[in-house]
Amino acid sequence: MADTPRIDPDRLTAFATAVYTRQGMPQPDAHLVADTLVQADLWGHQSHGVLRLGWYLDRLRNGVMKPETKPDFVVDGGAIAVIDGHDGVGHVLTMLATREAVKRAKVHGIGCVGVRYSNHFGTCMYYTLTGAREGCVTFLTSNGGPAMAPWGGRRKIIGTNPWSVAAPAGRHAPFVVDMANTGVARGKIYLARQRRQQIPLGWAIDADGAPTTDPQKAIDGIILPMAEHKGYAIAAMVDMMSGVLTGSGFLSAVHSPYKTAEKSNCGHLMIAINIEAMQPLEQFNSRMEQYVSEIKAVPTAQGVDEVFYPGEIEARNNAKHRKEGLLLPEDTLTDLRRIAKETGLEAELPF
Repeated sequence: MADTPRIDPDRLTAFATAVYTRQGMPQPDAHLVADTLVQADLWGHQSHGVLRLGWYLDRLRNGVMKPETKPDFVVDGGAIAVIDGHDGVGHVLTMLATREAVKRAKVHGIGCVGVRYSNHFGTCMYYTLTGAREGCVTFLTSNGGPAMAPWGGRRKIIGTNPWSVAAPAGRHAPFVVDMANTGVARGKIYLARQRRQQIPLGWAIDADGAPTTDPQKAIDGIILPMAEHKGYAIAAMVDMMSGVLTGSGFLSAVHSPYKTAEKSNCGHLMIAINIEAMQPLEQFNSRMEQYVSEIKAVPTAQGVDEVFYPGEIEARNNAKHRKEGLLLPEDTLTDLRRIAKETGLEAELPF
């Protein structure tokens, strides 16, 4: 990527926003979706960045994701709520769930909001960090289309099913964990395919059950769980919380965002805990600073320069890329040019 241009993230966000407004999405919603994509690139998670711009656009074009999100509160019980998304934009629905969970936590100490019949929403940490900035510890789960088999099985019916936890950390960038339950997020395999790179052995098996380093064979085959049976069990737990509990789809009834002509049926669960309900926020932040200091004081292993706490690398990447601009794979740039031409927004391209 040495010869590719550095891209201004604000201009990239403006372009992505314009793409979605052209497809009938209200401007504030379009800006939110665009911001989640560009923010993922800023964090260094290109598997969830503007690589996905065209996938969400195709879902809008195919009518499986509605451009205007019209949620209904089917349960509104104080600390608990359930939102029916009616196949609206997943990012919009999940941000609504985040705001609602935080609002309810401020009143009741804890807020729990389920979302049913939503769509893919990008990175979990975008939303949990939103809650952490409001003085809450937040926990978000989401299910997805089949990517891996139950442990010991050979047919994929369980998604990567990501989850995230975030908390403020005083003078430090927030503590945040965001992970899928496969050994690797499926988006990273799509990114490897786009970069024309092989994937490491152990990420996936092909359709015949053989280990593979070919990203396309991995996509057509089965992605392996992290930590063997433990990753499978956590993925099943997330599916239960996101799909069964919320009243949304689960297991093979959920479809991934990569299948752009199929209704998603995915569900999410957002839980926010008001820190002030358990201890003064100032005390919590002080304890988190102590927590971070103790982690970073651990002697490094051979070949390692520094120990990081969860979320620190992303915060550093964000600062670096906002200052220097983004470098994107050539295939991603080519796809953005295609989208610009199709939508008549070539003048808006930021490169």
